[in-house]
Amino acid sequence: MSAAAPRSWRVAPGGAVTGTFTVPGDKSVSHRALMLGALAQGETRISGFLAGEDCLATARSLTALGVPIERPAETEVWVRGRGAGGLSAAAAPLDMGNAGTAMRLMMGLLAPASFDSTLIGDESLMRRPMERVAEPLRRMGARIDTHGGRPPVVIHGTPQLTGIEYALPVASAQVKSALLLAGLAARGRTELTEPAPSRDHTERMLRAFGVHLRQQGAVITLEGGQPLRATTVAVPADFSSAAFFLVAAALAAEGPVRLTNIGVNPTRTGLLELLKLMGAELRVVPHAGSTGDDAEPVADIEVRRSPLQGITVPEALVPLAIDELPVFFIAAAAARGETLVRGAAELRVKESDRLAAMAAGFEALGVEHQLLADGLRIRGTREFSGGSVDSHGDHRIAMAFAVAALRAREPIEIANVANVATSFPGFEECARRAGLGLETL
Repeated sequence: MSAAAPRSWRVAPGGAVTGTFTVPGDKSVSHRALMLGALAQGETRISGFLAGEDCLATARSLTALGVPIERPAETEVWVRGRGAGGLSAAAAPLDMGNAGTAMRLMMGLLAPASFDSTLIGDESLMRRPMERVAEPLRRMGARIDTHGGRPPVVIHGTPQLTGIEYALPVASAQVKSALLLAGLAARGRTELTEPAPSRDHTERMLRAFGVHLRQQGAVITLEGGQPLRATTVAVPADFSSAAFFLVAAALAAEGPVRLTNIGVNPTRTGLLELLKLMGAELRVVPHAGSTGDDAEPVADIEVRRSPLQGITVPEALVPLAIDELPVFFIAAAAARGETLVRGAAELRVKESDRLAAMAAGFEALGVEHQLLADGLRIRGTREFSGGSVDSHGDHRIAMAFAVAALRAREPIEIANVANVATSFPGFEECARRAGLGLETL
């Protein structure tokens, strides 16, 4: 999208955040519901689906692989599963758009197929590393080619994969999920050891589809050959999308701001812990019945304007807040004192180099900072200067700097914002409703 429509925003300085609202469905859960529904026996019905470009790319790719998919409403999807081994070869390369999660998970899903597949994406995705998934899949017997470690990814279908014992070198839900998807069709046992907790959406959803997983501490074990049974999936609102308004409310709420029906999976909510450490006043109200190891916990979150204090971020919380760190950096820039984040080198290989992109944006806004190899040191200030920021086509960078305008003296102009639609369709309208003075150029 970014090459075709490099739109920009101008966000007016100041303002107040008010109201009760929600955000679109969870992107990670939507991707996984489509993929597991495609592998299941029977019809899976998904509600709350994120109709963003990333998830639609997954749906289109599965359709090209012979999976019947219907959308009776924008956020409802019916997937008629093909069962184990039921996919068929696509007539052309599968275009995953900007969806890195989708590409990496599809590598695991397609590795045990009986046919070859090629995965491509947009300009940003074609620069992103794929060997972290390809290498352990090869240990299972998969035949996968990358182009210098990056897409296009050519998967030579290998129906006789074998389960492995594998210690993940870094905490990565994408690598873990790809290996679990491949392990479903592999002979024997797949045993994965995580160095730290990562998102467990795949484990929860596999259980919901009838798959037995065993988890003992950091070790996850899956026996191959288990069938999936179609189910219903209620996708909660995306915590990563809510994060922008959680920070906005902490900076500029006028009375309590309430975000409803938000997914609060504990492997995703590190930002809540970080904001609490900074002194943010927030309250989480869980929904009844959203517990259990096969369900996504859901809650309403209430936030009030709070004086924030800089912190040294515990490295154990970094993997639990990795996608929310761009907007957390905005909170840090508006806090009193210094904030230090280390152990976040993963941000270098997202849709952009998010550490470098945030540092460049802070330079433009007059925020004192130091760019580190694996993080940022940020000196908070009462007010930003305003100015021009390039999001580098990265949706989370764009939305983070839109929030920064709440503490700016002058407007902030943000370039290359078209890819916001990949994860948060309707962000502009939601931001205006919340109180940000956002204008599309």
